[in-house]
Amino acid sequence: MKKYELLAPAGDSEKLSTALLYGADAVYFAGKRFGLRAYAGNFNEQELKQQIETVHKLGKKAYITLNILAHNLDFIGLKEYVEYLDKIGADAVIVADLGIAKFVKEYAPNLDLHISTQANITNKYTAKAYVELGAKRLILARELSLREIKEIRDFLPSEIELETFVHGAICMAYSGRCMLSYYLTGRDANRGACAQPCRWEYSITEKTRKGEQYDIIEDERGTYILNSKDLNVIEHLNKLAEVGITSFKIEGRMKSEYYVATVVNAYRRAIDLLEKDLNNYIVPKQLVEELNKASHRNYTTGFYFGNEDETRQNQETSAPTATHKFIALVLENSVSGKVLIEQRNKFEVGETLEVLSPNENFGKTFNVTELINEDGEKVLVANQVQQKLYLKTNLPLKKGDMLRKEV
Repeated sequence: MKKYELLAPAGDSEKLSTALLYGADAVYFAGKRFGLRAYAGNFNEQELKQQIETVHKLGKKAYITLNILAHNLDFIGLKEYVEYLDKIGADAVIVADLGIAKFVKEYAPNLDLHISTQANITNKYTAKAYVELGAKRLILARELSLREIKEIRDFLPSEIELETFVHGAICMAYSGRCMLSYYLTGRDANRGACAQPCRWEYSITEKTRKGEQYDIIEDERGTYILNSKDLNVIEHLNKLAEVGITSFKIEGRMKSEYYVATVVNAYRRAIDLLEKDLNNYIVPKQLVEELNKASHRNYTTGFYFGNEDETRQNQETSAPTATHKFIALVLENSVSGKVLIEQRNKFEVGETLEVLSPNENFGKTFNVTELINEDGEKVLVANQVQQKLYLKTNLPLKKGDMLRKEV
C-alpha cells in the first residue's frame, strides 16, 4: 500500500498541535524571519526547537518555510539561521529564492531542500534544474494541469518527490508572486506581509485599448475580478496520485484552529481511503460536505483539469462563508457523563451541537441539556468567550475534540 503525505499549515503552536492531532503527517511553519506569513504566530528559535521535537516524538515531519523572495538585507543572519535549523533537526526547508537555496546547500547541507510554489516551477526543464541544484522535493506551480505534472514526473529521477496544493486560498497572481499589496499598501507580499488587496472591491477600466474590452460581471455590490475562489480537490486525490504527486498540501497558516481541524480531518480520512484502494477511490458525501463547515470562498479545482472555461473568480463577494460555527473546545476527556469545555461562540441549553473529532465521535450530534460553570452554578446561555463550562453528554468526548453548530 503506497503512502501519501498530508501536509498541514501550522501558524502557531495551537494550530500545530491541532494539525497533528487531526491527522497530518507533516506540518510546515516558520521562524520570526524569512517566511511568507509574517503575521502568523510563528516561532522564535527556542520555540522552533521545541516544536520540532514535539513533531518528531509523534513520528511526523517538520518543514520550515524560508520562502520569501529575498532582498540583499534579508541575507543578514541567514547563514546562522540555516545552520541552526540543521542543528535542531528540521526535516526540510521550503525555499523560493535561488540565493537562499545556495545558502542552504552551502551552510546546512544535511537539510533537505524543498522548492516552494513561489519559485514557479511550470515546466520539466526548470524542475530538473532545481534537482541538479540539490532539491529533494518540488512544490509545483498551481497553474499546472495533470498532463503537465505527469510530464514533469516522467522527466525526473524517481526519488525526487512532487508536492502540490489540494486545498485553500489561491493568490490571484502567478503562484503567489504578487505586487498589489506592496503597490497599494507598502506591505510586500513576497516578503511575508500581504494585505490581501486582491479581495477588495474594484472598478476596472482601461482607456487605451479601444475595442479590446474585458467582460466584467458587475452588480450593485461591485466587481471582484481579482478575487479567486478557494482550491478544493478532495474528490480528485486519486488523479493527482496517478500523475506522481506524493504530498498533498493544505494552505492556511493564517487560518483558525477550527479551520485547520476541519480541513485536516477531512483530508486525513480521504487519504486513508485513497491508500486502501486508489483505483476505486470515492469520497463519501460526508467528507465533501465537511469542507463547507469551515470558512471558505466558493470552491474551484484550479487548473488541474485544464478547464480554462471555468470561472475561478468569486464575482459576487469577497466574504467567506461557512455552514457551521465553532462553539467550544473540549479540554479534557469526558468523565461520568460530563465534559469540561472552553466556549468560543454563543450557544444555549436546548441547542443541538455536532462533534468534530479525529476519532469515532466525528459527526455525532447531541442536545445540550445542562451547563454548569466552575462555581457549580447552572448556566442557560453560554455567552462569555473562553469561559470554562461543564457540559452534560453521554458521548465519550476526548481532549481536542471540537463542538460546532449549524448557522
